[in-house]
Amino acid sequence: MFIENALRYDARVHVLDPDPDCPCAAIAERYVRGSFADRDTVLDFVREADVVGIEIEHVSVEALEQARAMGKRVIPDPAVLRTIQDKGAQKLFYQEKGIPTAPFTLVEDRATLLASPPPLPAFLKARTGGYDGRGVLPLRGSQDLERAFDGPGVVEHHVDIALELAVLVVRDDAGNTMSYDPVEMVFDPRYNLVDHLRAPARVDAATARQARQLAEQVAGAFAATGLYAVELFLTRDGQLLVNETAPRAHNSGHHTIEACASSQFDQLLRLYLGLPIGDGRLRAHAAMVNLVGEGGRGEPVLNGLSDIVHVPGAFVHLYGKRETRDGRKMGHVTLLAGDHLALDQGIAVTRLHGRVVPAAMNSTPTPTQA
Repeated sequence: MFIENALRYDARVHVLDPDPDCPCAAIAERYVRGSFADRDTVLDFVREADVVGIEIEHVSVEALEQARAMGKRVIPDPAVLRTIQDKGAQKLFYQEKGIPTAPFTLVEDRATLLASPPPLPAFLKARTGGYDGRGVLPLRGSQDLERAFDGPGVVEHHVDIALELAVLVVRDDAGNTMSYDPVEMVFDPRYNLVDHLRAPARVDAATARQARQLAEQVAGAFAATGLYAVELFLTRDGQLLVNETAPRAHNSGHHTIEACASSQFDQLLRLYLGLPIGDGRLRAHAAMVNLVGEGGRGEPVLNGLSDIVHVPGAFVHLYGKRETRDGRKMGHVTLLAGDHLALDQGIAVTRLHGRVVPAAMNSTPTPTQA
């Protein structure tokens, strides 16, 4: 999605990825197979680059620091990435900067957790390596403590959540910021990832304003150029708490491709090139529904495409991944409408008919490859 936008500017995008069948390989000007967590591989890859960016946090920070020393423009700042890669360090950062977040305890390993059990319910999060719901374990009772992973973690204490929100913030070299309208996220309990979101969030104007201010406070605390996706909890007593921050384009901003004049991917390119911040105002009510694999592994097929595209204001994005599996994001559908009631109808149709399944399970007479 970033490359599709970058092509409008005739920007030359090179991609490093360990998977030779990754979707970007087919459309990037240059694709290199390799691990973005390996310092030497990353340094060799970026040698001829002007700008270095990331699509996922699990990148060698040491390599990015060296790239900056070589005179490359690196976004996000390696220091920001180093903090965000470690959920424990991220929580301590919020605490240090006076940014409200859910109460937490750091644990060194499983033995530490069992020796001093936290008040339950709670969530146990791996300090490093988690992604798309992985590395998170709900602790509902003592039996869950026995299943805890062994390693450094963050125990996030229970808060009574009314809604989960997210705000995208763009921060340029001069410290100017722009935030998008808060989005409301609804999670799929099977995989602990976003099922769908809607924008603007169904909150009052004062809460929406406070959410944007808090997200901008987070970006200001990091004090570096970048795109920040700030995930928030809105508690039942009206408090806003920062959950996590991603310093990159994010699932919570995919709707901006159609819903805003300047999408999150356009803003990121503008930051890379030193261009002014774009217009992030919503042009309509919008929803984004994730298309997630189900039914096991195999060649992906999307059932229900004709039903989805029949919905007015529906835009289908299929990512071109070669294999589907349970819980894997295979694409998304953006819906634009005049109000939330019309969004409800589009979400219901997409949820009812849209299925990404292995080809062997396909029930569509004329399959559409995902």
